[in-house]
This record gives sequence, C-alpha cells and structure tokens, in this order.
Amino acid sequence: MNKQALIKKIVAQLAAELEGAHKAARLAHAEATHEQSKAENKYDTRGLEASYLAHGQARQMMEMEAAIAVFENMDGRKFAAGEAIGIGALVELEHDGERIFYFIATRAGGMEVEHEKQEVLVITPQSPLGEQLQGKKQGDILQLKLGGTPGKYRVMKVE
Repeated sequence: MNKQALIKKIVAQLAAELEGAHKAARLAHAEATHEQSKAENKYDTRGLEASYLAHGQARQMMEMEAAIAVFENMDGRKFAAGEAIGIGALVELEHDGERIFYFIATRAGGMEVEHEKQEVLVITPQSPLGEQLQGKKQGDILQLKLGGTPGKYRVMKVE
C-alpha cells in the first residue's frame, strides 16, 4: 500500500472537514453576535449558548489544523522488516481471513479513509487498540476484542 498517497488522502479529508468547520464557526459567531441574541431577561441564554458553540468550534478547528500540520510533516518512511509498530506505521491485521488496516498517528484518531479499495482507520497510541499494538512486530499474534468480537489477530504487515 502506498503510504505517501494514504497520508495525502488523510490531509485532504482533514482539509475538507476543516472547511466545513470554518463555515459552521462563522455561522455560530454570527449567531452569537447578532442583536437578536441579546438576552431579553436573566433566563434568556441564547446568546451565551451560541458563544459556547462558537468557542467549541474554534477549538475544533485548531485541532484539525494541528492534525493537518502533523500529517503534512510525516515522512511516510517504510518500516524495516522486524521493526516494532510505532508512530507512522501502517499495520495490517488478519482475523479469520479478513484483513484490517490501521495507520498509527498522534492525531486524527477515529478517522476512516478509503485507500486502494481498503478502509484504513487512523488510531492513536493512546487508544486501547493503539496501546496493544505498540511494540508488536510482523507475525505477532494478539488477543483482541474488536467490534465486540474477541479473537486472535495476526500482525501481517508493518509498513
């Protein structure tokens, strides 16, 4: 699997999500500062709620921008044979003949990207699965409970 192309797809997806977040933040800011959002009495909290929403969306945009920067600076290096799973690894697991792909990164955990006709899930080392994969190598077998199904998973590739 071409890891550089995968990283570019992740950046493109994050950029698209960021654009959507920009639009939502502009709308929330406009709502928070609109004259009709001024409190009519002490129980009227429309303006306050809109400002909380605008603040949350601004924070989310900062997170997305930081994630984009992380992925843009990734070198996409290929892991050597026998090298342990770490940040930047593209991991292929096998369970009952099914192949599952994960990309280990410091940001954007939970993002799914379709690449080369395969779904690739971005996970962080802090996630439960990420913790279990850290330090494992090609050929290792793990006892995992993925999607509610416990089973043995073999590390097929670490790229």
